[in-house]
Amino acid sequence: MLTPETEAALAALVGDANEPFAIEGHGTKRAMLRPVQAAATISTRNLTGITLHRPTELIISARAGTPVAEVEAALAAKGQMLIAEPPSYAGIFGEGTPTIGGAVAAGISGPRRITGGAMRDHVMGVRFVNGAGEVLHSGGRVLKNVTGLDLCKLLTGSHGTIGIITEVTLKVLPRPEATATLAITVADFTAGQRVLSAGLGAPYGVSGAAVVGNRALLRLEDFADSVTYRAEKLRQELAAFGAAEIIEGDASRALWRDVAEVTPLDVAPGDAVWRVSVKPTEGPRAAAALRTAFDAKLMLDWGGGLVWVAGPPTEAAHRAVMQAAGEGAFMLFRAPDALRAAVRVLKPDAPALALIARRVKAALDPKGLFNPGRMQAGF
Repeated sequence: MLTPETEAALAALVGDANEPFAIEGHGTKRAMLRPVQAAATISTRNLTGITLHRPTELIISARAGTPVAEVEAALAAKGQMLIAEPPSYAGIFGEGTPTIGGAVAAGISGPRRITGGAMRDHVMGVRFVNGAGEVLHSGGRVLKNVTGLDLCKLLTGSHGTIGIITEVTLKVLPRPEATATLAITVADFTAGQRVLSAGLGAPYGVSGAAVVGNRALLRLEDFADSVTYRAEKLRQELAAFGAAEIIEGDASRALWRDVAEVTPLDVAPGDAVWRVSVKPTEGPRAAAALRTAFDAKLMLDWGGGLVWVAGPPTEAAHRAVMQAAGEGAFMLFRAPDALRAAVRVLKPDAPALALIARRVKAALDPKGLFNPGRMQAGF
């Protein structure tokens, strides 16, 4: 385990290297995607600290190894929040210290994704070390910046395969004063998705939409008076779907923390976990296909467009997930090493996109030093 203390030391380490490395922060997402075969690991855990916070400009910069909790605490002290509300997934990967660089590298987004955008939409700037040991930066610290190729978006969700992120600058927003959740009992995922669609289509600013168990959940956030007014209006508008319970304040916040962390999926130690991304209207179909294929544990987020799946860690179950995804996408989120190494963990890119991806990899990591095989064999 190599833990450089500075960005310059990290760059020198990479510049002198000829053998590949596993790249991580605190390693909390080591079990995601394919296992990396490398003799040494580079960790950014010692690159810590918030380097800039301008509350009036709604931006914050932090080194990659800074714990997400530290960034969130600094923002909360100024009444602000990370827009993507990145989960830790402790119930899936185990307890640890998720870092802000890891959240960006993995492209982690919580329930607010449906209205607030994905993590990649909020990365304004990034510093990173490329495969030649050079320190590069892209983007900036203002809301409007155009600097050519958007490396911020390329690095977000790249899982450490094209560069080692050393610092990120993120757009933030004021933290809502109040929150409430409408919970409506539904017969199945199909009925639940109809409730979510109706809620998202209503003019009341729903910021979270999930089906958990037999309940469709719709979140509202804003000033207290606004939340109270909109919750009642939304309840009236959705009355045809059944009586709605309104859950307020800390109880609502706790409910959506559980949704973000996928706690209701009740993942067992031996389960594999998948994410299936489809059109929201296709979520119930995908869920039904998976329930027919094996004893799947399921929940819907993102208005029905994100299907969380837990089940047996077998190739047969994985094939069923791939088939259920259809025109959408899938990710093998957690599984034993043997399964992760044997199957495609992500939907393959179209040939044209795959060619571009290989050219980007060749340009930024010509010696193939970073997380080889993490996203696909030979990449």
